[in-house]
Amino acid sequence: MLFSERPNRVSIHSSRGHAANCDGRRRGSRLRWASFAHAMIPLSLAVVAAAVACADERVSADAAPRWWKGNIHTHTFWSDGNDFPEMVAEWYRTHDYNFLALSDHNVLAQGIRWMPEQKVLERGGPDVIEKYLGRFGPAWVDRKGEGEAAEIRLKPFDEFRSLVEERGQFLMIPAEEISDAVDGKPVHINASNIAEAIRPVGGQTVSEAIQNNLRAVQEQAEKAGRAIMAHLNHPNFGYAVTPADLAHATLERHFEVFNGHPSVNQLGSDEKPSIEQLWDIANTIRLADLQAPPLFGVATDDSHDYHSGPGSRQSSRPGRGWVMVRASHLTPEKIIQALQAGDFYGSSGVTLRDVQFDDATRTLQVDIEPDGSATYTTRFLGSFPGENGSPPRVGVELAVVEGLSASYTLSGDELYVRAVISSNAPPADPVWEGQQQQAWTQPVGWQQRLADE
Repeated sequence: MLFSERPNRVSIHSSRGHAANCDGRRRGSRLRWASFAHAMIPLSLAVVAAAVACADERVSADAAPRWWKGNIHTHTFWSDGNDFPEMVAEWYRTHDYNFLALSDHNVLAQGIRWMPEQKVLERGGPDVIEKYLGRFGPAWVDRKGEGEAAEIRLKPFDEFRSLVEERGQFLMIPAEEISDAVDGKPVHINASNIAEAIRPVGGQTVSEAIQNNLRAVQEQAEKAGRAIMAHLNHPNFGYAVTPADLAHATLERHFEVFNGHPSVNQLGSDEKPSIEQLWDIANTIRLADLQAPPLFGVATDDSHDYHSGPGSRQSSRPGRGWVMVRASHLTPEKIIQALQAGDFYGSSGVTLRDVQFDDATRTLQVDIEPDGSATYTTRFLGSFPGENGSPPRVGVELAVVEGLSASYTLSGDELYVRAVISSNAPPADPVWEGQQQQAWTQPVGWQQRLADE
């Protein structure tokens, strides 16, 4: 559920630039430092004091909630990605992300692992090691052996995180993609902020496997005493997860409404629902039949490829999907808690200035951050329960609004309402032809219905 300190109102406040005056826009900061160095002007105590003041502002006693941009589905050489983990983290850090979860398959980046250099080159390309050395230097990169016996060490999470993290700017979150299968159908669940790797536990059915793996995540959270966020990945990958599977796995509260990998069947087929249709069907079953809370939708990259350029749609590259999370502090706990509460939206390019749901008026309000000459369309969608033996009406388009501000007031019969905001501008690196930049808010207006059951 979205939340706010103010009674009867859910509010997600504006911040396209996160903490605009002090955060960053890190690229501008680097340009300023470079100009100082070029002019050979020493840093003054006043400049140092100002930098410290900006850093302290992020941990002040009265820190206000703000937006933090992050990706919680990413791969590296630790499984089937094609770059070193610190190089992947560096990409996100230098592209104005605030947090990143590296989620390799069935492994947490721990311990000593050496990888044959030939295998590194085959997967990452002929200059992948040169890029690594160029960024971090030979003092950081560990190598041994020669010729066909040459190996390079993959750095574990606790070793490289201090190299890339910045207080109030960029945070690393330990994660894993728990990769399971039932009768050949992939069942993948990401667990973010874990303490140790979680083994897939299987099940007789897809829904049972989802539930079993979620229980394993819950057990670790309770044992370790830490907040862990679990979400179901790419349900249309191999068309493994049906709407009924997703609806009946009621321990699951989050799933990927957008995934930037080109092979996950985002748009569905003539026989199979799109991911958004699956979302509405599953949430309708939950609220109308199971009296269970709905699913929240996250957007992710599922990035594996860091060396091909835009235009190669067969590659899963970074920067295609992310979550914007409202939290007061950039810490794993605050980020995870906000995600679990539904205090976020997913995006493939659209930035929201504000999202509010007023309990008293039952109104969902969306305000959009403009971007150049782009125009925006907001579609409000919801479902209705069946009446007098008729089936439910699923994913009904309730209203369409053009412009930078849009609202919808529930009539009282809707099971929920959510908004999808589309720009007429394409993404910088589209996954399919004709793709638009979008943002997805979470379903609201359902809480009272469950409370009355």
